[in-house]
Amino acid sequence: MEQGRTRDGVRLPYASSGTPPDARVPEQARGEHTHSEPHAPRVVQRHSVRGQVLDALRAALVGGELAPGQVYSAPALGARFGVSATPVREAMQQLTVEGAVEVVPNRGFRVSERGPRELSELAEVRALIEVPVMLRLARTVPAGNWCALRPLADATVAAAAVGDRASYAECDRAFHRAVLALSGNEQLVMVADDLHRRSQWPLVSTPATRRADLLADASEHTALLDALIARDLAVVQSLVREHFNGADG
Repeated sequence: MEQGRTRDGVRLPYASSGTPPDARVPEQARGEHTHSEPHAPRVVQRHSVRGQVLDALRAALVGGELAPGQVYSAPALGARFGVSATPVREAMQQLTVEGAVEVVPNRGFRVSERGPRELSELAEVRALIEVPVMLRLARTVPAGNWCALRPLADATVAAAAVGDRASYAECDRAFHRAVLALSGNEQLVMVADDLHRRSQWPLVSTPATRRADLLADASEHTALLDALIARDLAVVQSLVREHFNGADG
């Protein structure tokens, strides 16, 4: 994946202690890559800058460019983004609310350090929320509705195949959102998506997720969709429980 800028010229952040290579924010929820470098940062409206920066920060968190325990200052990140420190602070404040970073007075924001226990707790809560809903939907949703989700399942496989963690994270959440959206409960979708996002942040002292692990997780999406289309409730129940017993599906 080419390093440096997003499609809109926003650059990904790194700790001020070094100058590692830049990283492009991937296409969201599609597993695609854009390989051409823009000639210059595109001018964007003020109201969209915060969202672009927030998306870039989230991708950098999942992709490992923002390391747990490292402190990042808003002015330094703003300089890398080519924007003022204000939208960076606004985006970082949102990440603070989400638990991804914490404020370090007079210095900036430290990326939260998370351990296996927190990941296990998140998986348990997600399972308590999502598994009963999926089993209920398996009994009531027509096969055609599940077939419409095939491109989303295929997108997770495509992202996993190239080992792009940030793109895979977006595709993974998009698939789960679409499944839960069939319940018609918007609050459920929002709560589950927030928990899912939190479960995707890297752990302290844990090697980067391997491509094989991403492919194994993506294959569970495909198998689950096949079982839902076939209304094989026994397989659906087995797959959804196995999926949530995994680390970060």
